[in-house]
Amino acid sequence: MTALLIIDMLNDFFTSGRLNEHKESLIKHTNELIDAARAKNIPIIWVRQEYKDDLSDAPLYNRLNNKKVTIEGTDGAQMLQKLHQDTNDSVIVKKRYSAFFNTNLDELLVSLDVNRLIITGVNTMTCVRTTAIDAYQRDLEVLLALDCVDGHDTEQHENSIVYLQYAVAKGLHNAEILLAM
Repeated sequence: MTALLIIDMLNDFFTSGRLNEHKESLIKHTNELIDAARAKNIPIIWVRQEYKDDLSDAPLYNRLNNKKVTIEGTDGAQMLQKLHQDTNDSVIVKKRYSAFFNTNLDELLVSLDVNRLIITGVNTMTCVRTTAIDAYQRDLEVLLALDCVDGHDTEQHENSIVYLQYAVAKGLHNAEILLAM
């Protein structure tokens, strides 16, 4: 079984810079995969980062630098509104880069009998990359949705795409993924 994983398409990451410039394209392409997945009864799993206001559950970097992003209860920690979310979809809240770290994603994938993940979202060099690696380490086939991933840093985004395609994931454009579904 295949599942579609959508990582951190959160308001706080699209306020300025590269991601904000690419926001509409990312939404369009991600919605294309969401709609196709729904039509084929492929499970959709939303992953979102969220921290307490005092950052007590945030990574060390955030705590040391008082970096307040995706704070629980704020609009910034919510998925972009234009994405085609449904209340029947699964939601994973994470506290670190990987969607697998201290979450119930493993159990959810086992319960759904998933052996292949289509990964979308941001930021390619952190959350997308570590989640893809962790999926690969669990012997899941990883399809990286090239039209649906991006990062705030162009060089690191591109380096991560190259790295992931080396051995961890198969990078495909939406047209190819739609055929594979």
